[in-house]
Amino acid sequence: MEMPRTSFGLLHLLLGFLFPFVSSCAASESVYDTFLQCLSNHSTPSDKTSSIVYAQTNSSFPNVLQLYIRNQRFNQSSTPKPLIIVTPTDESQVQAAIICSRNISIQLRIRSGGHDYDGLSYVSDVPFFILDMFNLRSIDVNINDETAWVQAGATLGELYYRIWEKSRVHGFPAGVCPTVGVGGHLSGGGYGNMLRKNGLSVDHIVDAQIVDVNGRILDRKSMGEDLFWAIRGGGGASFGVILSYKIKLVRVPEIVTVFRVEKTLAENATEIVYKWQHIADKIDKDLFIRLLVQPITVENDNESSKAEKSTTTIKATFKSLFLGDATRLIPVMNKDFPELGLKKEDCKEMSWIESVLDWANFDNGTSVDVLLNRIPKSVKFLKRKSDYVQKPIQKNGLEGLWKKMIELGKGGMVLNPYGGRMSEIPASETPFPHRAGNIFKIQYSVTWEEQGAEADKKYVNAMRELYSYMTPFVSKSPRGAYLNYRDIDIGISHNCKNSYQEGKVYGVKYFMNNFERLVKVKTDVDPQNFFCYEQSIPPLLK
Repeated sequence: MEMPRTSFGLLHLLLGFLFPFVSSCAASESVYDTFLQCLSNHSTPSDKTSSIVYAQTNSSFPNVLQLYIRNQRFNQSSTPKPLIIVTPTDESQVQAAIICSRNISIQLRIRSGGHDYDGLSYVSDVPFFILDMFNLRSIDVNINDETAWVQAGATLGELYYRIWEKSRVHGFPAGVCPTVGVGGHLSGGGYGNMLRKNGLSVDHIVDAQIVDVNGRILDRKSMGEDLFWAIRGGGGASFGVILSYKIKLVRVPEIVTVFRVEKTLAENATEIVYKWQHIADKIDKDLFIRLLVQPITVENDNESSKAEKSTTTIKATFKSLFLGDATRLIPVMNKDFPELGLKKEDCKEMSWIESVLDWANFDNGTSVDVLLNRIPKSVKFLKRKSDYVQKPIQKNGLEGLWKKMIELGKGGMVLNPYGGRMSEIPASETPFPHRAGNIFKIQYSVTWEEQGAEADKKYVNAMRELYSYMTPFVSKSPRGAYLNYRDIDIGISHNCKNSYQEGKVYGVKYFMNNFERLVKVKTDVDPQNFFCYEQSIPPLLK
């Protein structure tokens, strides 16, 4: 019997919609089967591999993917998804994942904590796998020689907790967000509120383990000093997969002091911020005073019916860690920064581990056990950018900046002072080049909860406009940026072929004069550019 034309047309239309989906699924299953067989052949034990590999058809795939997404901008239905997520529990599985991804020419993205601001550790525009390192998170602290081996999948909170378990007078100079992954944080430089005293995280790495493009596990001795140099601030994902770092702990006093003081424009914020610029990098190196600047709305006291009920102003928040007690801190502040008017009652004395909780915005009295929580309370939409300031901004410049921030009404700026130990370490000592000559680093920050493309455009454009406004006040030729404040606005490589010229655009901003040495290391260890992503280090073509 002949099929009616309308039915035939409908069937043809349905097949037209379904065929790409069926083809995609078939291709995905074929890739999965090929990869799984290869993984089994190269892993020990081979019978465990299926339990660590998640294809898109696996019911657990969405949960595993979303578990370590820290920016909702890259957790949308339209966001490209990996073909497969590999969650190794053993180093041999990391080796096998690299070998097998190469064999079938699929790009590999490496995720330790998921805090890449622009999502490059778990998003790609080409077919890709995610190598998710969260199961590899052991921490071995040796107080006798003041070191620790830390696997890449551990979080900073877990590291701080394990140090605290062994000693009340040791710490580590790294970030203030406890859920950040060690692998990405350390390989990109790593800084926190002890950087003026101790420098960066990478300044305290004494050994490492990395799996190279050939699947070999290398330590400092076998990888050589050039590669060891590169993975201490040059971004590990350009050169291989970091398994672990051996770090040197630092001594901390039994008592440290924190304070938080807020000032609005009506409370002389402009004068105080102006003075902060002149002392923040020169004051006692035991003292770190972060400055947060943001527009806020305040209620007016004027009861007149004609008066505005509220006004937008600027709030400057001075948040500090001092490696000592308040009795020693107050004279330092009175001598070098009396404009802030710090009083003894503004100060809180506590142990170093309690200061970690304070800086992470936990309530007073929160148990230290909270540092073992790997998942943040909430995940929102966000955009971040960075800059370096090398000359103080004049008062009229600050007043213009306040006007611009009030006009935009969105986001803020976090100013982190340098100086101290940061000025003593040569720019070429590690790939991170922003040392002497920088007064402070800026993080431009906007966070929102509104869904949709319009909201995304509105908030991201506000940050870009503020960043553009700051051009006259920041470093130049090149305009510096911090790798761990990932920002694809400053340039990307569009493919993994002939990427040197594109890579140089963002590379010199992140690494200054260290970029060419990183390129040389990349060319030596990964000449075919297997470890490639939008802002990876490119090799030179031979």
